[in-house]
Amino acid sequence: MRFATYSAKGETYYGAVTGAGVIALSPLFPQWPTLRDVIAGQGLPALAEVARGGSVSHKNVTYQIPVPNPGKIICVGVNFPDRNAEYKDGSAQPKYMSLFPRFASSFTGHDQPLIRPPENHTLDYEGEVAVVIGKGGRRIAAQDAYEHIAALTLCNEGTIRDWVRHAKFNVTQGKNWDRSGAIGPWLVPFTDPAQLDEACLVTRVNGEVRQEDTLDRMMFPIREEIAYISTFTTLEPGDIIITGTPTGAGARFDPPRYLVPGDVVEVEVEGIGILRNGVEDEV
Repeated sequence: MRFATYSAKGETYYGAVTGAGVIALSPLFPQWPTLRDVIAGQGLPALAEVARGGSVSHKNVTYQIPVPNPGKIICVGVNFPDRNAEYKDGSAQPKYMSLFPRFASSFTGHDQPLIRPPENHTLDYEGEVAVVIGKGGRRIAAQDAYEHIAALTLCNEGTIRDWVRHAKFNVTQGKNWDRSGAIGPWLVPFTDPAQLDEACLVTRVNGEVRQEDTLDRMMFPIREEIAYISTFTTLEPGDIIITGTPTGAGARFDPPRYLVPGDVVEVEVEGIGILRNGVEDEV
């Protein structure tokens, strides 16, 4: 079952995505105005039950980010061994994970363009898996972490590379340009550890594979991410953790291969789907 936030005919809905179109579900659940409210109400099973007997409401839709109003978006940086080696600083695996925040406005939905700003043209791609918290908590034990995940989605954690180097201790300004990244296309309920433990992540640019790795090679597995992050901040339903990207981003080529208008980026994980975005210059 796949649940998306989308717009059609000037209205915004959430619904179940099928091969024939989308079954609008939000009109049937007024107590849950958005998918974030559905998650907070532990309502994904109720949506799935209704969707099984539903009929397609919309065929031509515009996808939005699946959780339109997340409380927190926390990203994990440099989380694959080869990514650490890309920095060529001789460092061993770090003791603690690198984290930074992103704002919801820095993302767009599936099949919507990533926006390259006029101030700088070093727009880069980073394919990642994102987990959506379903059950909140503080100081969550790693062995219990999967119990707190409601759903999975995909992320292209688009970055303006030159701007991550503007300061000594942060990358926030390079990671938060409006609509520079994407989340989607939809949420897939998390029901089996194998959805993460056996996942292979692939990123393609114009059909060329640029990134490919398995999540079991992460330096900081997702269970540890949830445990560590929840140590210092209370995780709440609808919060999103973007879990890390493999080697192969455009900045690491010689010369760099940054995104340009007309490029198409696809992030894929079997069982979740394909997140696809073109690239356009800001008007």
